[in-house]
Amino acid sequence: MKHVWWFNTLFFLVVARTPVFGQQDSIPTSTEFKGVISGVVDFFYGYDFNQPEGKTRLPFLYNHNRHNQVALNLGLIKIAMTKGQFRSNVALQVGTYSVDNYAAEPGILKHVYEANAGVLLSKKGNVWLDAGVLPSHIGFESAISTDNWTLTRSIMAENAPYFLTGGKLSFQPTEKWFFSALVINGWQRITNVEGSTKPSFGTQVSYRPRDGVFLNWSTYLGSNDPDATRRQRYFSNFYGQFQVSDAMGLTVGMDMGVQQQKRGTSTYDSWFSPVVIGQVKWNQRMKSALRIEYYQDRNGVIIPAENPPSGFSAAGFSVNLDYELREGLFWRVEASNYRSQDQVFLYPESPTATNFFLISSLAYRF
Repeated sequence: MKHVWWFNTLFFLVVARTPVFGQQDSIPTSTEFKGVISGVVDFFYGYDFNQPEGKTRLPFLYNHNRHNQVALNLGLIKIAMTKGQFRSNVALQVGTYSVDNYAAEPGILKHVYEANAGVLLSKKGNVWLDAGVLPSHIGFESAISTDNWTLTRSIMAENAPYFLTGGKLSFQPTEKWFFSALVINGWQRITNVEGSTKPSFGTQVSYRPRDGVFLNWSTYLGSNDPDATRRQRYFSNFYGQFQVSDAMGLTVGMDMGVQQQKRGTSTYDSWFSPVVIGQVKWNQRMKSALRIEYYQDRNGVIIPAENPPSGFSAAGFSVNLDYELREGLFWRVEASNYRSQDQVFLYPESPTATNFFLISSLAYRF
């Protein structure tokens, strides 16, 4: 793949020079092989009260987005392997999430959730170099629903990368701080955009000042265009998670991004999205969460909106109830509502300014 010559070269040079990092005893010498298999199966049923003509609702959603049918959102199996200073992860997927969110990827690549390998460069500072298809360093929500406080994802999570392809250098000098830098194939891509030969970049800084407080800042710098029309995109995601008490948690996040209107211009289009999620644990098995969010993309950088011409903006509200039926088996229900000043939700009869949706999910994680 000529599009990733830069990544292959970087990986070779850094791995080849591994012995120069730290002292000899900074690299673990154990040759014991460890493998861990895990997975998730997530079925759901949802009903959109706007009654879309087809089975898919709202084109800016990629998880739990089917109307009036039982569907598999994500079926995933993963093997994580470690041996000495090396590690690797391979995860394959099926379901509506892979169909929709990997639509730009060819053939079998639609089923690759994760495929990467890493080498420990220095035990002092926990310095790792990982390469391949990686989980995104952006945001606090995962494609695996059982990782999240809410059943459905926020609009900001659905329209930022869930995965990236490239190389990642990470460094954790203390338990409080974590840093990483990435060289990647653009905005949520496995194969690069046709005609693109230049890499994109990302950074991440995480800070845990004390128990119950976690802060994260992630960035993206690059493009999702061919070289001939390459528009620079600058993106920042910040969030904080706070354990208010044993029973209550709070997450506050913000996405902000700008992109050139044309290659070489100093005029930019922007988008942003704040979100607040609160969670209450009623007991060991039952939890609830409340989400309030807003998303504005007036120029259609991320979410195209042909009707109206003023672009996309919407506020969202959701509430959910989760119950762990047995260890690893979760039943979840959620009601969500979107509202806009404009008629941005397109349906067969006519555009509408509101959208109400009920959903239930049964997920098993092992």
